[in-house]
Amino acid sequence: MSEQNEPDRYGVVGYPVSHSRSPIIHRVFAQQTGQHLTYELLEVPPAELESAIRTFQRQGGRGLNITVPHKSEAVRLVDELSEAASMAGAVNTLSISSDSVRGDNTDGVGLVRDLRKNHRVAVEGARVLILGAGGATRGIMAPLLDEQPTTITLANRTVSKAQALANHFGSMGAVHACRFDDIVEDVDYDLVINATSAGLRGEALPFPAGIVTAETVCYDLSYGTGDTPFTRWARTQGARRAIVGWGMLVEQAAESFYIWRGVRPDTRSVLKRLPR
Repeated sequence: MSEQNEPDRYGVVGYPVSHSRSPIIHRVFAQQTGQHLTYELLEVPPAELESAIRTFQRQGGRGLNITVPHKSEAVRLVDELSEAASMAGAVNTLSISSDSVRGDNTDGVGLVRDLRKNHRVAVEGARVLILGAGGATRGIMAPLLDEQPTTITLANRTVSKAQALANHFGSMGAVHACRFDDIVEDVDYDLVINATSAGLRGEALPFPAGIVTAETVCYDLSYGTGDTPFTRWARTQGARRAIVGWGMLVEQAAESFYIWRGVRPDTRSVLKRLPR
């Protein structure tokens, strides 16, 4: 095979990364759209991130997804940032040429598309509560605010982190901050998003039961086989729906694929094929 017929090379960088479903998703996208590419797992410790990206670039790689724990650090390693990545302060998609690297963030777009397209959940006019104020929350804030919710309340163990995000995004809409213990429970939240890892190690969830009503949609950014601790908790509180974040994973991957290849894949067919 001649060099010009070699498949374009893509991958995902994380630490650890062996659990990632991204190779499955992108291979299905490639088959579906007739794109000639490979997609691999690259397990890279934090101290080696920059050298790994530069090596991948020198070897002719075309694009990388960036996952935990590298999303914030990748911001300083790119030549250009998209508006979404700049607002988020985090990068999950690198577009690579021989002389430049562009960073983007598709997490928030992925979440909004999953809510609207796959679950028919409207964010416009909604009262939204986000649990956690870390990097995951930062990545989804601008796209959520673009949907014009009535309010977004950011709750965190330490209010200072939530307040910093509220200040950063406050010009885009009504954003409030509080501690978990101070969440106002007499507000009928339409959408509660879990952006924490609470419960994954078996500990009790620190969220007040009153934040969930029979009209509340609960969404966990985490995903796994079956329910997560948060979605199980939400169901016991009587939530209208409890959604695991598989759809966000697939939708953000589709946006990365579109940035790289200029072709938008059919995500619903991928969600049906993805092992859970």
